[in-house]
Amino acid sequence: MKIRQRAALAALAITTGLVLTMAGCGGGDDGKAESKSTATARQTTGQDEENGEPSSSPSSEQTLAEIKSNGITLTVTSAKRDQGGFLTLSGKVTNGGGKFWIAAGWRGDERELSPNGASVAGATVVDKAGKKKYLILRDTQGRCLCTKFEGGGVDAGQSVDWYAQFPSPPEGTTTVEFQVGDMPPAAVEISEGE
Repeated sequence: MKIRQRAALAALAITTGLVLTMAGCGGGDDGKAESKSTATARQTTGQDEENGEPSSSPSSEQTLAEIKSNGITLTVTSAKRDQGGFLTLSGKVTNGGGKFWIAAGWRGDERELSPNGASVAGATVVDKAGKKKYLILRDTQGRCLCTKFEGGGVDAGQSVDWYAQFPSPPEGTTTVEFQVGDMPPAAVEISEGE
C-alpha cells in the first residue's frame, strides 16, 4: 500500500512542477509586443497597420531598376559586389498578366543552359565602360547560380523573388546594364557587399 501512495505522491509532485513551469512561460507582454510577422509586414509595405498611413521608417528594399514587358515586371532591388569576385543581383518578378507566365525564354540560348529549365540562366550584365559582357555563373554541372522558377514560371497576379550571380566587373565599374530574355536592358548601380 505504501508503494502506491509514494507513486501517487511522486506523480502529483511531477504534475504540479510541470503546471508551475508552464505557467511561468506564459504571456506577460500586456499586448504591447509586436509579432515578428507584423514587424515584417510593416517593413515590406512601408505602412503603419494601426492607421493605414505610410510609416516614417524607410523600406528595407530600394528599387534600383524596374523593367516591364508583356505584363511581366522585373524589379532589381540589390546589386552587390562581394569580396570573392562575384556580383549578385536580386529582386522580384511580378506577373501582372491574366494567365500563368512561363519563364522558358529566360534560360538562354546556349545548349549548356537548356537543362536549367525555367530560370534566369540567360541573364547578362554589360559593363559599357569596360566594353565587356558577363554571362551568369555556373557550377561544374552547368547549373546556373540563379533562380529556377518552381513550376516553370509565375502565376497570374503573383510575385516571386529571384537572384543571379555574375563575375564581378572591375572595382572602378559602378554601373552595369542588366538584361534577361526579351526584357529591355536596365542600368543598375552596384553597391559594395560585406
